[in-house]
Amino acid sequence: MDAIIFTKDQFTDLMSKLDAIQSQLSTKADPKKETFLDNQEFLLLMKISKRTAQTWRDEGKISFSQVGNKIYYKLSDVEKLLTEHYNKSFKGK
Repeated sequence: MDAIIFTKDQFTDLMSKLDAIQSQLSTKADPKKETFLDNQEFLLLMKISKRTAQTWRDEGKISFSQVGNKIYYKLSDVEKLLTEHYNKSFKGK
């Protein structure tokens, strides 16, 4: 096994580079920030009417936030709605 000897400056430089790499990795590991859709974006995405969206909210099928007259949906809640109502194909394997 070979031994490698660093000067103090080389060691400090190496450690600062390792710290920078660790910082970049931890930043990328942070969970995504939540994306919100306003009501119009939700209607277009789901290809539904305002009345259908209102019914889904009234029935508790989709969670939402309301600020004044504006309605917002978390994209994760939209994905959850679709996942909960997912039906597998009845045909073969």
